[in-house]
Amino acid sequence: MGVHSDVAVLLDLVPADFAGGEQIDWAAAEAALGTGLPSDYRALLDTYGMGDLGELVILPPLPSDVRGWEGCHIGGMTEGLRGLWEDGAGIPGVTAGADAVLPWGTGMNANEMAWLRTGPDPDEWPVIVWRRQHGWGESPWALFDCTMVQFITRMMLGRFDACPLGDASLWKRTGTFVSWREQHRRLRAGLDPATGEPDPYAHMYPVAEGWS
Repeated sequence: MGVHSDVAVLLDLVPADFAGGEQIDWAAAEAALGTGLPSDYRALLDTYGMGDLGELVILPPLPSDVRGWEGCHIGGMTEGLRGLWEDGAGIPGVTAGADAVLPWGTGMNANEMAWLRTGPDPDEWPVIVWRRQHGWGESPWALFDCTMVQFITRMMLGRFDACPLGDASLWKRTGTFVSWREQHRRLRAGLDPATGEPDPYAHMYPVAEGWS
């Protein structure tokens, strides 16, 4: 089976040189979450593994076994994001309740990304985002009629009318994907987890003995 077409576009922009190599049991993950998951999301995790694209954290479905990332996953972020939906009254004109919100990304100066479960087919779910930084009088929420991988590539290629998030670090520019396992290795080696360059401040924050 070939690479998912949307993920193939992403690979042209962001090589998987620092992939994590995880093999996710998708049947078990979907059973634990109580829902199916979009095919492009599953293909992205199968290709890149668990990690960050620039400052965008791609949430795995279940807790990671990488030290420091155990709480960063769909199940761990769902309640908080649904609370933001309820507090902000969602998106004007969209009647879906908070239980339709399912997160898939976080970071980039506290922006949150999710699917809006509008029907039984996960591949038809649009992307919704919560923006900490937004215009006066605007809803912090916005909806984009595309898949999550399409959202990422269109943002990097500048194919929205304006930056879709309250952070422009991936707007009209690409980022590097670095798996959590590679970040962990770099940290233990005294390197910057994001860039792999020597960290001049590493001696000030040494990795605790036995931390693995």
